[in-house]
Amino acid sequence: MQPETLVRDHTVYTCVMGSRAFGLATDASDTDRRGVFLAPTPLFWRFEKPPTHVEGPGEEQFSWELERFCELALRGNPNILECLHSPLVEHLDDTGRELLSLRAAFLSRHAYGTFTRYALGQRKKLDADVRATGAPRWKHAMHLLRLLTAARDLLRTGELRIDVGDQREPLLAVKRGEVSWAEVERWMTRLGTETEQALHRTPLPPDPDHARVADFLFRVRRASALQADADHEVVQGVVRAGRVGQG
Repeated sequence: MQPETLVRDHTVYTCVMGSRAFGLATDASDTDRRGVFLAPTPLFWRFEKPPTHVEGPGEEQFSWELERFCELALRGNPNILECLHSPLVEHLDDTGRELLSLRAAFLSRHAYGTFTRYALGQRKKLDADVRATGAPRWKHAMHLLRLLTAARDLLRTGELRIDVGDQREPLLAVKRGEVSWAEVERWMTRLGTETEQALHRTPLPPDPDHARVADFLFRVRRASALQADADHEVVQGVVRAGRVGQG
């Protein structure tokens, strides 16, 4: 089965991400689509396994196979967790609905480490830009501030919200280069301190609910296998009926 076919025929969830989901879109913003597809269980019985992710077929489109998506979410991957909380859902079937109902199962205090490490990586890139050119890439600075704010609020409340709300204009001012780098640095430092403080009294559990997610994956895989058996029986029945008719 071609990767494009998996995305076209077996997608369980799609959403819009990027600036449009964050509440930071302008007229020039792209539309980034992210999705989750469920590869039919019989494909895993072959030596060649189905892909863990597929880029395309549309522009700015990227999808993960359900199991890989869940693995990354359980690890607290910021990009994956944010996909689960997009306010712009474009497609959802029954499996996708159950996936979204598990959003809380993926959240834990591990998010502090994963979000912080990701933020540090982005900060190093900004610092390198400043050393090389005297200024950061302001769009990247804006998105790092957004990420740090989301991480702080997640640890404070136990809920992940990705729309920036009333922070839209201050953040867009950063993107336009209207805020000095020194002020942006102070903003980042403050958010980092507040995030660390929030960790000590966060309502998030120590670990994600692996058992609940594993049960979900098992049931989905089993249902897919049973559906494949049922489809095979239907095809065989049609073939047998055809042979009888010819006789």
